[in-house]
Amino acid sequence: MARVVSYLRPLPHLLSPLLPSPTMTTISISSGGAGVEGTSFKLLLSCPSGLPQSRVFVDFGPVHDRVPHPDANLEESINEIWNRRLQENPSLYNGTKFRYGGYSLLDADGLDQELSVCLLLGLTDYRTFMGTNLNPLWKKFLVSSEDDSVCCRHMSNPLGNGAIVQTSDRRILVLQRSNNVGEFPGYYVFPGGHSEPQEIGISEHETDKNSMDSRLLNEKVSQEMFDGIIREVVEEIGVPGESLTEPVLIGISQREMNVRPTAFFFLKCMMESSEIYKLYSRAQDGYESTQLYAVTMDDLERMTLHMPGCHRGGFALYNLMIQASKDV
Repeated sequence: MARVVSYLRPLPHLLSPLLPSPTMTTISISSGGAGVEGTSFKLLLSCPSGLPQSRVFVDFGPVHDRVPHPDANLEESINEIWNRRLQENPSLYNGTKFRYGGYSLLDADGLDQELSVCLLLGLTDYRTFMGTNLNPLWKKFLVSSEDDSVCCRHMSNPLGNGAIVQTSDRRILVLQRSNNVGEFPGYYVFPGGHSEPQEIGISEHETDKNSMDSRLLNEKVSQEMFDGIIREVVEEIGVPGESLTEPVLIGISQREMNVRPTAFFFLKCMMESSEIYKLYSRAQDGYESTQLYAVTMDDLERMTLHMPGCHRGGFALYNLMIQASKDV
């Protein structure tokens, strides 16, 4: 199928504006998606001023890994689902992912009174993701708690990433997913995927690390959070890495169906939409999408009605960033 780029004309305002947030905030916003299952979301963290890598820390370790569910039959369903999927598709790969276990806000350092965030990350894998988050019985893995980290303690919860990319002619890049992908075929999404433990040599937890080793490892994982989103944009859109500005973290959204968390970043591409179109046709990961859109804010609002919940949450975080910038 041919892959094309589209430039949409402005359309009427369809989504209610979100209230601005002048500082880093923990907020919980749930939003329906025109009755379509999987499009509702919750915001777990909003950083409307945008946090550079220097203000995003990581606490990585087995303490943030998934806790097995006490129901032995429910746990066994993880293996049953994976074995069944392997029979259907023997090429499935059980890759390792960073598991989202929550976050903490760090005290202001210095006179600027700027807050930082610490992401609490463990390890999980694709098998456990399919057997918990994508399990038809996924709700049974949840714990009744207002604390998301407690509620999702039995879930795989790999931390996805998404990029709000603004071009030099002030368009936002949106992809349309291929009809061949497993989840949300044909839906609109922002570029993204996952940061990868293997990129920094992590396949499992090391139990003999000293405090210095742990500090250095946490720094490497934090860097991979930012390197990973650059890599996804380069691979999915086809633009060179040097055309992209340093990403800033704008928050974490969660799709309410399957409780999937995604960290969203904002960055700029120093190229015009017309130039990016020429590169998109040769993008490395182009098989996951069939069309690239370079859209205005009004267009983007309309398209969110046909986005998975985690990506609708990404738009909400971007909207909060825009509103906060107007209040400065």
